[in-house]
Amino acid sequence: MPCVFIRLTGCHLRCTYCDTEYAFYEGGWMALDEIMARVRDYGCGMAEVTGGEPLLQPAVYPLMKRLADEFETVLLETSGAMLIDKVDPRVIRIVDFKCPSSGEVQRNCWDNVGWLRAADEVKFVIGDREDYDWSKSAVNEHDLLSRCPVLFSPVHDKLSPTELAAWVLADGLNVRIQLQLHKFIWTPETRGV
Repeated sequence: MPCVFIRLTGCHLRCTYCDTEYAFYEGGWMALDEIMARVRDYGCGMAEVTGGEPLLQPAVYPLMKRLADEFETVLLETSGAMLIDKVDPRVIRIVDFKCPSSGEVQRNCWDNVGWLRAADEVKFVIGDREDYDWSKSAVNEHDLLSRCPVLFSPVHDKLSPTELAAWVLADGLNVRIQLQLHKFIWTPETRGV
């Protein structure tokens, strides 16, 4: 579905498979009114705030409120290492808990599980079988499937979606496999799409 991405600069994590390292330092300052005007220009009813790690910036909270006041669907994609308790309740939170191959698994904030609602999503970016087994255990340990949809996303060009799908089907997991569709439509390095 068409969606306007609002990518905020800065991240305190350094995942081994990060594909947006430019978000660590690139970008420029924009006032909230300017951001809102740019999002409106797209004529799209869906906006997603992402990063880096968007929750590192205090102004993200008034931004999400203003987006939710005006747009039909507002999403937040966050690393799972920051508490989501202060996010506007109209915003759908996509919490990306880090798997072992990310190198950041110890940074997961499992208190976020208690803040999840049925409209939210939990995502695991999976690079290998160890990540898959770890994710499967985390889903069961935290009873995630009773809380919200769970997404398993293969690291692009590292784990075959076919292999991940075979594991999910063999285990009968009720999770959704998510691919970074823009990397299949355009080249993986293409920005602004």
